[in-house]
Amino acid sequence: MSALLKTTALRSVGHPYPLILRSAIAESRRAPNRYAVFAYRLGAQLHTATVNQNSLSRAQRDSVSTGSEGPHPEDLALSKKGAIEDTEKATTVPPAVHGDWVLFHPVYTPEELKAVLHRQPETFSDKLALNLVKLCRWGFDLASGYKHKPLPPNSGSMSLEELRRGGYVLTEQAWLMRILFLETIAGVPGMVAAMLRHLTSLRSMRRDSGWIHTLLEDAENERMHLMTFMALKKPSIWFRAMVLGAQGVFSNLFFFSYLILPKTCHRFVGYLEEEAVLTYTRCIQEMEAGHLPEWADMPAPEIAKDYWRLPNDAKLLDVIYAVRSDESTHRFINHSLANLNPKTDVNPFALREPDMHVKGKKLGFERSEAEEYVAESHKLLHQAKDPRVDKSEQK
Repeated sequence: MSALLKTTALRSVGHPYPLILRSAIAESRRAPNRYAVFAYRLGAQLHTATVNQNSLSRAQRDSVSTGSEGPHPEDLALSKKGAIEDTEKATTVPPAVHGDWVLFHPVYTPEELKAVLHRQPETFSDKLALNLVKLCRWGFDLASGYKHKPLPPNSGSMSLEELRRGGYVLTEQAWLMRILFLETIAGVPGMVAAMLRHLTSLRSMRRDSGWIHTLLEDAENERMHLMTFMALKKPSIWFRAMVLGAQGVFSNLFFFSYLILPKTCHRFVGYLEEEAVLTYTRCIQEMEAGHLPEWADMPAPEIAKDYWRLPNDAKLLDVIYAVRSDESTHRFINHSLANLNPKTDVNPFALREPDMHVKGKKLGFERSEAEEYVAESHKLLHQAKDPRVDKSEQK
């Protein structure tokens, strides 16, 4: 089975089913009917010739193009007869989709928005990555004057103003500043890593094994978080200057670190995303406890409704739940990539991605689990290409 995970075993020119064909079937991550949508995409787009990556020709080829990666799984499901029996659920998708400029990204069900986990460090590089993340968080907390305090025993008798003056809860402006700064930094690693792997692929004149696209999606997803919260607040010139300095330092440090220790860098990002999950979890707790009345009934920004396919009456709390699930996805992906060999192993998420029921219960794929997942993806690809394969196996 390990051969499936090795890049060298998947580069045969005559292989009729290239494993790394992300553009053809990337949307299969979150399809409501995974196998039906998987077969639909393969039948429409998969062939043995070179895949046409031109977005202009794609727009001409597809009668309905709701995104740069083709029809979104949620939109496709709604277009299928009998795909949704509950008429109320059918109204949760905005009638007009404007985000055709974004890469594919997950859309979550309510049950998938809850689980968060933490990975205990095992090796020296794990401990190094975790301590670096803690150092970064300490520096950010020091610069912003933030210190998390548990609520006192008599918090029930304290007013909101007293809790804020005591530093037990943050104002909505303080939360926005933390979130905006976090997202300007969180979007750096995916782009830097993707660029380095892109240049490596060009230099070596060989395939990347599906890593680049996943890393770019992570980077863009973080940028869309920033764009979403920018709809609530426009940062000052001082804040932008602080971001400029932090981004310049962090991007260069990550650039050189990834050249030397890519696995440690992915572990670092995994722990960084755990901190992001923690931040959004505390924000959700304060909102649900009534400590952020300014956001209690605030409607979700239009960009968020479009991006996450939220219902028309979605609130800001729904957006933050979706953002936290995104951060859990980044945590899962980077912890999984940190367990692989970045030079030879195939990205297990190149074809599809586990849903949040898996990512909410697992910290990431170990290498053996990644092998099994690639094998399963390969099997699904063959079944979608030739349904007779599945029937013959059942016999």
